[in-house]
Amino acid sequence: MKVPSMIAAEVRRLTASPMAVLALVALIAVPVLYGGLYLWANQDPYGRFPDVPVGLVVDDTGATNARSGEWTNFGEEVADTLLDGGAFDWQRMTGEEATQALHEGSVDFVVTLPADFSDALVSVSTDNPRQARIELETNDANNYLASSIGSTTVERIRRSVAEMVGKEAADTMLTALSDIRSSLSDAADGAGQLADGASTAHTGSGDLAEGTGTLADGIRTLAEGASQVAEGARGVRDGNSTLSDKADDVAASLQNATDSLPEIREEISRMLHDSGLTPEEVADVLAQLDPLADTLREGNDAAQNAVGQIDLLADGARQLADGAGDLAAGAETASQGASSAHEGALSLRDGLSQLASGSSDLRDGLADGVEEIPASTAQLRTAQAKTIADPVTISSDKVAAAPDYGAGLAPFFAALAGWIGIYALFLIVKPISRRAVTALHSPVRITLAGWLTPAMFGGVQMVGLLGVLAVALGFTFHNPLASLGIMVLASATYAAIILALNVWLGSVGQFMGLVLMVLQLVTAGGTFPWQTLPAPLTWLHHVLPMGYVVDAMRQVMYGGDLSRVGVDIAVLLAWLAGALVLAMLGVSRMTQRRTLRDLEPSLIG
Repeated sequence: MKVPSMIAAEVRRLTASPMAVLALVALIAVPVLYGGLYLWANQDPYGRFPDVPVGLVVDDTGATNARSGEWTNFGEEVADTLLDGGAFDWQRMTGEEATQALHEGSVDFVVTLPADFSDALVSVSTDNPRQARIELETNDANNYLASSIGSTTVERIRRSVAEMVGKEAADTMLTALSDIRSSLSDAADGAGQLADGASTAHTGSGDLAEGTGTLADGIRTLAEGASQVAEGARGVRDGNSTLSDKADDVAASLQNATDSLPEIREEISRMLHDSGLTPEEVADVLAQLDPLADTLREGNDAAQNAVGQIDLLADGARQLADGAGDLAAGAETASQGASSAHEGALSLRDGLSQLASGSSDLRDGLADGVEEIPASTAQLRTAQAKTIADPVTISSDKVAAAPDYGAGLAPFFAALAGWIGIYALFLIVKPISRRAVTALHSPVRITLAGWLTPAMFGGVQMVGLLGVLAVALGFTFHNPLASLGIMVLASATYAAIILALNVWLGSVGQFMGLVLMVLQLVTAGGTFPWQTLPAPLTWLHHVLPMGYVVDAMRQVMYGGDLSRVGVDIAVLLAWLAGALVLAMLGVSRMTQRRTLRDLEPSLIG
C-alpha cells in the first residue's frame, strides 16, 4: 500500500457523507475564521478613536497676562483645538454631567481644565509662579485600556499647551531682545557721538587750560600792580589828607582875619582919633587901608575855594586809595580764582581725556553687543519662538513598516491560526491508519501518509487565510508568495508536531498540542517584544517554533531582512524533520508490538 493510496483512503473517509464533508470544511475554515475575524476586528482600532466618547470640562475663567496686559483664556483655546482635531468624540460637559456620564459609562474618561488653568499658565511672569493642572478622571470598570489611552491623551495635551505657552513666552522674549538690540544700536550711535564730542572737548579743554594758565599769569601780574597802585594811592591819600588839614587851618585863619576886618577898622579908626588925627586924616588913612581889606577878602575867597578843591582832592585820594585797596583785594581774589580755574581746566582736560577714552570703549562695547544679538524680523522671531518652545522633533525611518495595527498583528495571528487549524483537523483526521500499521511494516510510509493528509488540508487553510487577509481585509504583502510559502511550511511543521504527540501519547498528545499552543501564544513575541518575557518564558521563545514563524512572516510581509528568514526556515525545517523522525519511531514501535493503550479508543475521537 503506497502513501498516495493511504492519503486517498483517508480523504474518502473524511468525505464519506455530507455531514463528514461539512465537518471537514468547517474545520478547514477554522483558521480562516479565527485569523480573519480577529484581524478584521483589530485592523485599525486607532483609526476609530474619533468614535470614542470623552468628556471635556472647561472651568477656566481666563487671566490677564502681566507682561502683555492682554486677557486670555487658554482653557477655551485648548478646548477649541481638541474639538477641531477630532481625535476623540469630545463632548463638552459640566463637572457634574461629566461625573455622571463617567459613572454610567457613556464616556470612557473625562478631561478637566480647572478654573485657574490660565491664571497658572501666566503666573510665570509674577512672583508666585506655579504649574497649571490638567485633570484626568477614568473608570476602569468601563474599560481598563481607556485609562491608559486617557493618560497618553492628557500627556499630549500637556505637551501641546507647554509648546503653545512656551512659544508665546519665547516670542515675547525675542521681541524684547530685538528691542534691546535696537536700543543698543541707538546707544552705540550715541556713544559714538559722545566719543567724538568728548574728543573735541578734550582738544578744547587743552586750549582752555593753556588760556587759563595765561589768564592766571596776567591776573597775578595785575594783582601785583594793583597792590602797588593801592600802596601809592594810600600814600597820596595820606598826603592829601595832611594838605587838606593844613589848608583847612589856613582857610580858617584867613576867614577869621577877614571876619575881623570891620572890628580892626573900627579899632584903627578909634586909635587914629585917639592919637589926635583929624577926621579927615583918619578917613585918608582908612581909605588907604580899605583896598588892603578888599585884597584880604579876595584872598580869603580864593583860599576858601582852594581849600574846597583840596578837600575834594583829599576825598578823591581817599576814595582812590579805598578803590585801589578793593582793586588789589579783587585782583588777588581774581588771581586765586584764575589759578583755580587753571587747575580746574587741567582737571577738565584730564577728565575729558578719560571721558573720550571711556566713551570710545563704550561705543566699541555697545557695537560688539549689537553684533552679538542677531538681527531679526517678525517672521524670524516666530520661527525662533516655535523652535524654542518645541526644540526637538522626531525623525522616524522604518526599515520595514506595517501599515496599521491590524497588519502589525497579522504575522502573529496567521501563525497562531495555522496551529489552531491543524489542531482542529486532528480532531477528525486519524494520525495513523491502524490498517496500514497492521498491513504494512514501513514506518516511513505510514508516517508520511499520516502527516501529508493534515499538511495538505493545512495548506488549503493557509491559502484561504492569505486570501482573506489580502483581499477581504486589504493587507499588503511585500512578498506574497514567500508569505504563503512560510504559512504552508508552518502548517506542515505544526502537523508534524501534533502527529508526533498523537503517535506517542494518543489522546493525551492531542491535549498536549493544546498546551503547547498556549505556551507559544505567550512566548512567540507576537504582541509585546519577546525581551519583555520572564526569563523561563524567554528560553521557550528561543526553542518553540511559532516565534520563528512570526519573525519570518514579518520579514516577508513588511520587506525586512531576508537573511533572518533563512534562519527561521531552518529552525522550522528542523522541527519538521525532528517531529517526523519522532513520529516514525513511534510508528515503528507500533508495527513491532502493540500495547493495551493502542487498542483503547481515543478520548477525543
